[in-house]
Amino acid sequence: MTKTKQKRVKPEKDSTYFLKLVLLLILGSMWLKVTDGQTWQIPIPVGLILGLLLVMHEHFRIDRKIEYAILLVAALVGFWLPIGIYVTL
Repeated sequence: MTKTKQKRVKPEKDSTYFLKLVLLLILGSMWLKVTDGQTWQIPIPVGLILGLLLVMHEHFRIDRKIEYAILLVAALVGFWLPIGIYVTL
């Protein structure tokens, strides 16, 4: 009889999970808006792109769907609110 070794996944602490969600919320709301000040504006979702990269390469892949949803909601809120970096050319 051979015993199979089961891999134990160490559960993530609540405080770590909450901190990660707050980080994703802040990061997802960051936009880079390039404008000439008068006629045109190009919004670039820098925080959303960085957040997606972080979520895809995360060590704990438990609740990735929730993290994607938080990033998407934060990006939509950050698009309408004056949050982010404005570059005027």
